[in-house]
Amino acid sequence: MNGIDTFRALPGAVRLLLVNHLVGHIGFYLLVPFLADYLLDDLALSAAVVGIVLGVRNLSQQGLFLVGGSAADRLGARGVIMVGLAIRALGFSLFAVGGSLPVVLAASVLTGFAGALFNPAVRAFIARDSGAHSAQAFALFNVFGNAGSAIGPVLGTVLTAAGFRISALVAAAIFAVLAVVQWLLLPARPVPAHEGGVGTDFATVFTDRRFWAFTLALMPMFALQSQIYFLFTLQAQDRAGPGHGPAAVAALFVVETIAVVALQVRVTTVLARRPQRGPAMALGMAVMGAAFLLPPAVAGVVPFEGNSVVGTVIRIAPVVAAAVLLAIGVTAVQPFVNEAIGRFAGTRLTGTYFGAFYLASGIFTVVATSITGAVLDHTGGPLSWPPSLLCAAAGVLSALALLRLHRRNLLPGPAAIRPELAPVADDNTPSERR
Repeated sequence: MNGIDTFRALPGAVRLLLVNHLVGHIGFYLLVPFLADYLLDDLALSAAVVGIVLGVRNLSQQGLFLVGGSAADRLGARGVIMVGLAIRALGFSLFAVGGSLPVVLAASVLTGFAGALFNPAVRAFIARDSGAHSAQAFALFNVFGNAGSAIGPVLGTVLTAAGFRISALVAAAIFAVLAVVQWLLLPARPVPAHEGGVGTDFATVFTDRRFWAFTLALMPMFALQSQIYFLFTLQAQDRAGPGHGPAAVAALFVVETIAVVALQVRVTTVLARRPQRGPAMALGMAVMGAAFLLPPAVAGVVPFEGNSVVGTVIRIAPVVAAAVLLAIGVTAVQPFVNEAIGRFAGTRLTGTYFGAFYLASGIFTVVATSITGAVLDHTGGPLSWPPSLLCAAAGVLSALALLRLHRRNLLPGPAAIRPELAPVADDNTPSERR
């Protein structure tokens, strides 16, 4: 089935959240990529202070994922999603009106905290509502997010010509409208009963040995995926030559995004024909790891001669191909990871499980990227073998760990999954819209 048929077959609430994901990514990426320049040039902050502002935003999001997930379980995902969207609108509004460091820091904290609220809540809602079709739903989730990430910077380039504050106001308006749309159209769902307090919920999650074995095995997924912003970007700039670095990096991101959008649904449909997900996830992680071997392997074969456009394209082609291979690996593993988290959680602690997984993965990504950077600094540049071998080893070890979990039957089993989606009744009845 193609992406349109898959989208139509999903419940209405899931379709709404997928569109929300697309538009939210547009709103986020029309602003955030231009934030550093605004802080440096317009507000004349030092690079160190800009790093703190950006780091605070990331920390307030990644560090509070567990809080957002728990809130979704206890208060209902719908309300948490709306509150998160409204808070992000407020945060972006502060970027528009703020001209001092305290206001900018407050805006960063609010935008990060907002993401910590609605990100696990959205995933929990999709996992519960899509049921046996959650892999396909999360495949489209990946497609919509990547499409928004590509559209946002293009729109942001146009808006920043009129001033950063205009971009901030537009981004704030987008999230404010999304909050209202969720209030009007997203159906309420019963909140499962909880015995004991939040501590009891956390104890359930943090003592779930099967889940944490799975989480440890999949921690490299986001760390490897994030290398397109770090190692692959440095490799593209290194091979591009004088004057071609920005264009090479842009080409890297555009091609990677196109690969995800074009292949995600097809890859998920093919791999979903097997009810056991372990081998599919292991294959995805192995492919992600293998992607890092291509640039250093070819770097010595393709000579660095001249500075023509054709020569630049030839030199950066291996890095772009590696990014495509990385994207293929992501399409193979990511939807099934989100599906598995929902199945580990059941219906009562879905948000908390998602929050715990993304919190652990975020911490691992920071540590892994720091280690990769340290190795890169001491081994001769981005196209040297050690940093690439480190990333490749992470992918292979993750694949082996997943296969071990699969053989020991420690991964969640299928839930009446069919190889192709059948139409799912839309149960968005008026009585549920509160």
